[in-house]
Amino acid sequence: MTLAVLLLGLGLALIVAEILFPSFGVLSVLATLAVAAAIVVAFREGVGGEFLAATAILVPVAILLGFKFFPKSPIGRHMVAGGLSFEGRAATDERDLGLVGSVGVVEAALRPSGIARIGERRVDVVSRGERIDPGVDIVVLAVEGNRVVVARTDTGSERKRS
Repeated sequence: MTLAVLLLGLGLALIVAEILFPSFGVLSVLATLAVAAAIVVAFREGVGGEFLAATAILVPVAILLGFKFFPKSPIGRHMVAGGLSFEGRAATDERDLGLVGSVGVVEAALRPSGIARIGERRVDVVSRGERIDPGVDIVVLAVEGNRVVVARTDTGSERKRS
């Protein structure tokens, strides 16, 4: 039983190593041989069914674990672009964060996205799916990342365009 567990552990480690340090299949072949040998040894010792079930669970877990750590690996740091994220706040306009609850007027029809004047600014906004014509009063419901979500005001008044 100990040999089977060691072979399975080796196979799982080789799977993770193949993802972190691509070897053009060499580590994958060794991992496959180690896992297959572990299953054969387990069947000879009478615990093959349990070992086969454990392997069916542990191999996908090892693959997911490898992909989780891949961006931090030496090769992954060069292959995965850092880019902007909403957590970093660099992808959002800081002025938009204070707009929730503000009232404005649609300048370019929202179908569902368009432009509204909120205060003294023209802001790219998006409705919740409905079309809103120019001149209709809107209220900002939420700011989600770089999206400013709006809806018609309760009054739904429409201003005359000049």
